Amino acid sequence: MLRFELTAFCGTKEYFVHKTSLRGVRTVAVFEAAKGALVLLTGFGIVSLIHHGAQEVAEELVGHLHLDPANGSPRIFLDLAGRLTDQRLWLLAVLAFGYASMRFAEAWGLWWGRRWALWFAVASGSIYVPVEVYELFHGVSRVKVIALVVNGIIVASMSYALWQRKKGHGDGGI
Repeated sequence: MLRFELTAFCGTKEYFVHKTSLRGVRTVAVFEAAKGALVLLTGFGIVSLIHHGAQEVAEELVGHLHLDPANGSPRIFLDLAGRLTDQRLWLLAVLAFGYASMRFAEAWGLWWGRRWALWFAVASGSIYVPVEVYELFHGVSRVKVIALVVNGIIVASMSYALWQRKKGHGDGGI
């Protein structure tokens, strides 16, 4: 067992956590923080498109990737970019910043062993599992399988940490 003290934001409180559980929870915390950082950067990218024309940027991207702009996905991408207004870009940016904030809060809670963060990780990870399974029925790809496996591992490990807390650590653990 590993014992550590927490003094950030809420005074001093002792937490008792199995070393393996703490390591797993903190790994998920880093993963969630990385997702938050990626979405935050995306939000800044969206803000940079405001007043600069998303259509031109999309056309440049399609050309840079040597895609046929008259065909399939590139055409859909260009059509969507052409319909983006500054108001829609602001909305997307605000949603991205909100999602990133949620991921950063979850990462902070997991890092410091907060029970609410474990429940949040289980709930937010579980939401995606049925969608990922549904997508696998419509075509198996490496990305879809990896997403399902990673989400499954996260949900299982956070559930295990909650179970471990309930089983032997009472109110003092995660």
